[in-house]
Amino acid sequence: MGLRRTDDAWLAACMADPATRVLVVAGNRLRPVDGAVEWVGPDRAPDGTLVLLGEADDVVHLAVIVAPRDTAGAPEEWVPLRSVLSVLAEHAPHQAPLLMHAIGLAEWHHATRFCPRCGGTLVSRAAGHELRCTQCDRAQFPRTDPAVIMAITHGEGDDEAILLGRNTAWPVGRWSTLAGFCEPGETLEDAVRREVDEEVGVRVGEVRYFGSQPWPLPSSLMLGFTGRALTTDIDVDGAEIEEARWWTRADLAAAARAGELVVPRGISISSSLIESWYGRPLDGPGWD
Repeated sequence: MGLRRTDDAWLAACMADPATRVLVVAGNRLRPVDGAVEWVGPDRAPDGTLVLLGEADDVVHLAVIVAPRDTAGAPEEWVPLRSVLSVLAEHAPHQAPLLMHAIGLAEWHHATRFCPRCGGTLVSRAAGHELRCTQCDRAQFPRTDPAVIMAITHGEGDDEAILLGRNTAWPVGRWSTLAGFCEPGETLEDAVRREVDEEVGVRVGEVRYFGSQPWPLPSSLMLGFTGRALTTDIDVDGAEIEEARWWTRADLAAAARAGELVVPRGISISSSLIESWYGRPLDGPGWD
């Protein structure tokens, strides 16, 4: 679909086709209707920045980015992407890449207002995938920041344990795998080792790639890894991480059933890392 981004005649034909589905994005927010993300026909889409998302089930999907003041409905009807992740996971997981794409570009358009070279005005091109300066003609393209997220383990058999942490801003009982951004000149594997060492004082040896997930909140690509700990003593940094501990499978299951531990669920890669290690989804509540 990349070549279609500059095909104005084809895009116009899509916007004239009632089968086309359009996602309206207000700033960086969506409007769920009846418990689902709302896609509208082109005739119901407001004027705004047109973004080509791609095809799904032989249907073209587009997004229109508008200012929040230009949308219908009350402001509280428009919610951030995180608020609809559980709906996507349960009812429409195939839509997740389209929504991630739309929100990622909406975030980029919101943050990239002026040319970084000359300060000139930027205009949207290539169906929302390029911003070009009206003064120096320099093109800007969406950026993605690599971030690592990791399931660190130690031990064997029934004694094997996974390392989870609690962010200082989270409510009591919420736990997740550790994560952090890759720094310039750093390999992803070394980013895993550095982040774990910095945040909780645990040294990590072997690191293996697990999988990835786009995370446009605002512009990250989450790269999942597993790793084996060389040390087990924990010394939290107190800045990002308030508490960290090792959980055996039995500890994890008992705390989840009792409601004392809440881990990510749904389409989150953190959820996938934990479930892959544990062997199945945990009982009890979760968070997106």
